[in-house]
Amino acid sequence: MIDQLRDSYDVVVVGGGAAGLNGALMLARALRSVVVIDAGAPRNAPAEGVHGLLGREGMPPAELLERGRAEVRGYGGQVVTGEVATAARDGDGFTVALADGRAVRAWRLLVTTGLVDVLPAIPGLRERWGRDVIHCPYCHGWEVRGRAIGVLATGPMSVHQALLFRQLSPDVTYFTHLTAGPDEEQAEQLAARDVRVVTGAVTGLDVAGDRLVGVRLADGTLVERDALAVGSRMVARAGFLDGLGLRPVEHPSGMGEHIPAVDPSGRTEVAGVWVAGNVTDLAAQVGAAAAGGALAGAMINADLIAEETRQAVAARRDSFPNEAEARVAELVAGDRRHGL
Repeated sequence: MIDQLRDSYDVVVVGGGAAGLNGALMLARALRSVVVIDAGAPRNAPAEGVHGLLGREGMPPAELLERGRAEVRGYGGQVVTGEVATAARDGDGFTVALADGRAVRAWRLLVTTGLVDVLPAIPGLRERWGRDVIHCPYCHGWEVRGRAIGVLATGPMSVHQALLFRQLSPDVTYFTHLTAGPDEEQAEQLAARDVRVVTGAVTGLDVAGDRLVGVRLADGTLVERDALAVGSRMVARAGFLDGLGLRPVEHPSGMGEHIPAVDPSGRTEVAGVWVAGNVTDLAAQVGAAAAGGALAGAMINADLIAEETRQAVAARRDSFPNEAEARVAELVAGDRRHGL
């Protein structure tokens, strides 16, 4: 990503994942000047492949992004490496400042910076993340089907997570870890689906031959497992929006913090700023994130058209305060074009 930043664009897209690139693609095809500023730290980088995305099933995440960048550039859009430090209101538009000192102006912003997975402080967990420490049965479930799966309780959705993974394997163990454990109704559900419940704190993972072989408890017990599902706390990457008054808030699901949208297009409460992908929809997979970016891109283009039309109407009225004069001027201009 070697493109140089210009001084200004119609739209700056912050974040170059599926949502940001698809939003930029829609805008570039609408003949908008658009740049994607990407820090190069995609959430799904550890995964071997993207799953559940029709036509691209199993494609390595890096390859998918490279294809997306090429498509955006093919329509005249830019993709630039950089980390956005701040975004501030600048008249009717915005100034976006990068950590390296560069700055660029835009009329509209599309924020697609995704989220950070905050994991429990258990040694070895982060190192296995996206490999055999996983979170989503739709992203990784097929790859661990029929194997010994553990589910680490981390929050209100953990029992639901265990039941989802039980669809994929008859051997699922639920580790209560530091939680109070399942309530009476949840315990009944887990028992009915033959999900074993193990109490006690988890203190580490056992790995052999670069693969997970077990979960270690505080009392030294090793529970053999081939994979461990962990519900991370998901927090939107959005600190640079503080200057615009946009800050992450708790998601209704209790799974983390997001930047809320005020309508399905991704429009936020700050005029001129849209969000798409995991920064607003914590549970969105790659396909949903891309769809959200496409919708936001189309709505940003429509919003710009509406603003440009208002300006054109105002300019026309200033030039021709009288509609009759405007009509005469149109007729005269037409005669001149035809040599009359």
